Amino acid sequence: MNDNMKVTITEGPEVIITISGRLDTNSSADFEKTIEPILSGTALKVKMNCTDLKYVSSSGLRLFLLLQKKLSHRNGTLRLCGLSADVREVFDVTGFSALFLIE
Repeated sequence: MNDNMKVTITEGPEVIITISGRLDTNSSADFEKTIEPILSGTALKVKMNCTDLKYVSSSGLRLFLLLQKKLSHRNGTLRLCGLSADVREVFDVTGFSALFLIE
C-alpha cells in the first residue's frame, strides 16, 4: 500500500475527515490546506476517521490540536476514531490521548 497521505472530507450534520497514509512534516502542509475550510468554517461536529492512518508526527499532532482548538472556540467537538496501535501509542506517549475524544 502507498503510504502517501490521502484525505477525504464528507460534509453532513457531522463532517467526516478520513485520513490515510502518513501525516508527517512532508504532508502536514497539504493536510492543513485540505482542512482549512473546516478550520475557518462553521462546522460544529467533526469526526476524524484514522483507520488507515499509518503514522503521525509532531507536525501532524499540531494540526489535530489546531482543529480541536478551533472547534472548541465555537463550542464544537472533534472525535477521533480508528486509531491503530502505533498511532494510539503516539497519542498516549505525548499525552494527547487526554486532550481528545478517542473512540
